[in-house]
Amino acid sequence: MPISAPLSSPALQVLVDADACPVKDEIYKVALRHHVSVVVVSNRPLRVPDHPLVRRVVVSDSFDAADDWIAQASGAGSVVITADILLADRAIKAQASVLSPTGKPFTASSIGGAIATRAIMADLRAGAVGEAIGGPPPFSKADRSRFLSALDEALTRLARNAGR
Repeated sequence: MPISAPLSSPALQVLVDADACPVKDEIYKVALRHHVSVVVVSNRPLRVPDHPLVRRVVVSDSFDAADDWIAQASGAGSVVITADILLADRAIKAQASVLSPTGKPFTASSIGGAIATRAIMADLRAGAVGEAIGGPPPFSKADRSRFLSALDEALTRLARNAGR
């Protein structure tokens, strides 16, 4: 299946690291209300709304293919939705706004601590042979609500900065 290339310098867009994203419906709702395009990037075909502002990109199943595509497409007019801390770092370096699916923003000042915590947790998991190490808490209604608010604020801010 051919992989489409990122758009060159789109005005405003939401880029979704979609394979495990629990808030796709919320993204469509908010982005379409703001008349902002949504690019859903995944390693397998996913259903997306039949709308001219929504585009699906299916990348290969090679390691980090979706992350690489999103990082390349990211820029100052992008909001990247991901739980992947290393992708968040790459998008921030490309000057994109980045939100986790729980609505937590990743910023230039917070990403270093998030990367360090990720490394510590990986070390703990590696040393915990046969022991259960807890993961993140279950996704909640409060997370969904916080995400809706955070995405609305991010798109409003980007539109204002773009003079829309």
